[in-house]
Amino acid sequence: MTDKVFLPLDPLLSNELRLGIMSILTTAEYADFTYIKNTTKATSGNLSIQIDKLEKAKYIKVKKTFKGKMPQTLCSITPTGTQALADYVKALRSYLNTDTIK
Repeated sequence: MTDKVFLPLDPLLSNELRLGIMSILTTAEYADFTYIKNTTKATSGNLSIQIDKLEKAKYIKVKKTFKGKMPQTLCSITPTGTQALADYVKALRSYLNTDTIK
């Protein structure tokens, strides 16, 4: 039996909501706050906090604009965020026994 090597998991992405935000942003050029909120079923306050954490880590970029007279918050994933998510997925796979999981 060979020794299993577990890669470190990024604690920032181990949060369900932050992981959900990152997942949404990998499939779109950008997503607005309302779309992310509705998709993740998060509260506005919690979503704002988690977006701020991802932005401070430079995983996402946040742009505040207006759509007509309404403020709009747009989020997009950065190259740093894309790499962090890829590394997270790779690390998570190191914990799984793919021979027994279907």
